[in-house]
Amino acid sequence: MGSLSNYAELKMLDHSVGEAAWAIPTTHLALCTADPTDAGTGAACNEVADANNYSRVALAGKWSPAAAGAITNDIAIAFAEASGAWGEITHWAIIDNAAHGAGNMIWHGALTASKVIGDGDTVQIAIGDLDLTSD
Repeated sequence: MGSLSNYAELKMLDHSVGEAAWAIPTTHLALCTADPTDAGTGAACNEVADANNYSRVALAGKWSPAAAGAITNDIAIAFAEASGAWGEITHWAIIDNAAHGAGNMIWHGALTASKVIGDGDTVQIAIGDLDLTSD
C-alpha cells in the first residue's frame, strides 16, 4: 500500500473538477533509503545514489486493471544487478521521469522489510507485491 504525494493529490483534484488536465504520466519505480514523505519529489525522495548500476525501472504494462479501489503489479519488477553497494533500501517511490534526480513523485511507500543491497545483489518486486489503494 502506498500514499499519494502532495504533487499527485493536487493534480488529481484539479483534474477531477475540470480545472486542469493531468496527462497520463510515464512512471518509473525508484528505491529509497529513507521515507520520501508526501512532500518528496523526483529530485528529493531519498533515492539510492546514481551509481553502481542503479537506475529506475519503467512501470508501463506491469499493472493489472484497477478494481475495488486498488491496483497491483501483475508482472515482476526487476532492477539491474548492483555493481556495488546501494545501501539499505527501506522505501519505494513512483516517479514520472526515468532520469535519476528528475521528475515528480506520484506515489511512495515503505517496504515490508528493509534490505541491504550490496555488490552482486538484485532487487525484484514479486507479482502482487506493489499495490496501491484509493478510498
